[in-house]
Amino acid sequence: MIKINLIPVKRRKKPKPVPLFLVAMLALIAVSVIAVVLFVNSVNSQIAALEKQKQVNAERIKELDKKVAEVKNYESLNAEVQKRKEIIEQLTKNQSLPVRILDELSNRLTDGVWLKSLKITGTQLNISGSGFKNTDIVSFVQNLKASDMFTDVDLRGTSRAIVQGVETYTFTLIVGVKQ
Repeated sequence: MIKINLIPVKRRKKPKPVPLFLVAMLALIAVSVIAVVLFVNSVNSQIAALEKQKQVNAERIKELDKKVAEVKNYESLNAEVQKRKEIIEQLTKNQSLPVRILDELSNRLTDGVWLKSLKITGTQLNISGSGFKNTDIVSFVQNLKASDMFTDVDLRGTSRAIVQGVETYTFTLIVGVKQ
């Protein structure tokens, strides 16, 4: 005889297989997360290296700034020394000129003429003086013109004056000086 069981049996359903698309998406997400983490770590390490390099460069810049300040100080001192050297050379060069001028003037000075003031400005000589006669002054001017040291002798004027009862003539001259 055949027995038929009419009691319902609970059957287990076969689990549906996980769709391949879902597995692929999860794998892609996992790979993406790992890639992002690695990228962030790489960027952070590069940032740390760059910040360290920035500090090293900042220290180097401070050192170089000190050296630049020393160089500028040296250059200014060098320029000052050079300027002083040029002044000393110019003074040495022109040291004998006033002596030569006075010597030449005393050699060219005629009797009856005396000098009151003498001013040297560059290559120009301003002379003022007096004489007993106008001819003495003219003779002095002619002597200056004959000199090799003086050029452009220009008698600016003479004027007559009476000093303590004696008639005198005052004069002013402008004379060029050869170096």
